[in-house]
Amino acid sequence: MRTISRCLLAILVCGFSFLGAGAQCPARPAAGSVVQDVLSLSSQNGTLNARFAMGYSVDTYGYSHYCYKYETATGAVESPTLRLNPGDRLLLDVKNRIQGDGADSMSGMENMQGSPAAVCGDGGNMTVQSTNVHFHGLNVSPTCHQDDVLTTLIQPGTPGFEYSIQIPTTEPPGLYWYHPHVHGFTEFQVNGGAAGALVVEGMEKVRPEVTGLTERVFVIRQQYLVPWVPGPYQLTLNYQTAVAPNFPSPVIQMKPGEKQFWRVANASIQDFMPLQVWINGTPEQLQLIALDGYPLTATRLVETILVPPAGRAEFIVQGPATGSNGQFISLAYSTGPTGNQDFEQLLADIEPTGASEIKKEVAKPLAAAPKISIAGLKFTGLKEQTPTATRSLYFSEEFGGTNGPIQFYITVEGQKQQVFEPNEKPVITTKVGAVEDWTIENRALETHAFHIHQIHFMMLEVDGKPVTDQDLRDTIEIPYWSGTGPFHSVKVRMDFRDPTIAGTFVFHCHILLHEDLGMMHKILVQP
Repeated sequence: MRTISRCLLAILVCGFSFLGAGAQCPARPAAGSVVQDVLSLSSQNGTLNARFAMGYSVDTYGYSHYCYKYETATGAVESPTLRLNPGDRLLLDVKNRIQGDGADSMSGMENMQGSPAAVCGDGGNMTVQSTNVHFHGLNVSPTCHQDDVLTTLIQPGTPGFEYSIQIPTTEPPGLYWYHPHVHGFTEFQVNGGAAGALVVEGMEKVRPEVTGLTERVFVIRQQYLVPWVPGPYQLTLNYQTAVAPNFPSPVIQMKPGEKQFWRVANASIQDFMPLQVWINGTPEQLQLIALDGYPLTATRLVETILVPPAGRAEFIVQGPATGSNGQFISLAYSTGPTGNQDFEQLLADIEPTGASEIKKEVAKPLAAAPKISIAGLKFTGLKEQTPTATRSLYFSEEFGGTNGPIQFYITVEGQKQQVFEPNEKPVITTKVGAVEDWTIENRALETHAFHIHQIHFMMLEVDGKPVTDQDLRDTIEIPYWSGTGPFHSVKVRMDFRDPTIAGTFVFHCHILLHEDLGMMHKILVQP
């Protein structure tokens, strides 16, 4: 089971004390308070220039907090939302201030993952104190100073590292996110809260339904105690604890009957979240606008939006009228015999507030194509492309007696099953201009979440059957194998036509423990 596997990983740190205070993380919101959007930083004249310090501290309950600190005139804030336009440049200076007075107590982990042969940034060993940044979902270069997670290491106490990322002019408007991605230790830092939203502006230009609506950005995070102990974990909504009934629920305030544009990121370390909004105990219809930062070709009316770990959903929601009540909920989700049960969780109460009643509107799907074309965005015309190659991959697990899975694999069919190594050769080599169809199978007894860096992929089939909605995604769930019958699978179309993404990057399971334990490999896209 994932919890038992987590304990195996936690044994690596159980013998060590927590890190010292280091750079203290800002205080997080009080339980039961009104949920606020975090500070937004917007580009000016084509550039967004910001400085972050990765901090570390432990709260009074024993939870480790990792944080991207941004200093303002009134004090530090945590993980601001980065807002850029297509064609802008992001200049992000990141300093590592994790190390504190007790850091020497973690020295037993220094060589656990070794060091990459190539060096970007400070070099050295990959440790629990090292960090870097992955810009999840952005279709940008995987090279040094951009979205490289294989060789970039920012070590404690060094001057820092500057990312310089050019946002393509054709980048889809939508919700992306950023988080650390040091192999072997990604889960520790994301578990500690080091994750933030990134918005590429312009959604109203391709999905005019959102024009004029109040926008809310919600980041759902998750925390276990480290070292891991049996018991409940914390889900948080914009850092506010959402673990009813142990804590009072967060409160989202809306004008009575108001329609808002919600942008929700599942920045949890492992949870699959079927999201719903209830009004007076009944699921509300939601107008789904985008998935994984890519606008849909037409509005889709749904009651439930399944968002895997690392996925994002953007949708229009109408709040409760005066005298009514609402709830933002993640339903229970079964991840299989060896997976963790993702329990139903109340994420927030929705409270109508203010005097003005807004007339109830009934959401209607568009009868035809969207009013404004998305033809100018990346991956246009992918459906009509003839694939230059087809590949088959599969998830699998190795068991250790009654302790459940102890090793996790993603394997290219025909190759040796092996865990990821930092200096391994790419298991797939292709070229700029290639369009490939990949079938990804899940041979494990728990659900996995497939993610590839640098590109989105088009959904073609699920379990061998063509899908109605050929959405562009960067993360997709593949259900568990029951132990009998055929394996579940997805077939997706990979687009390597853009020379921007040439280089070496990774694909992996986005259950972060699985990634850290080797369920990841490299792909090389040659110029």
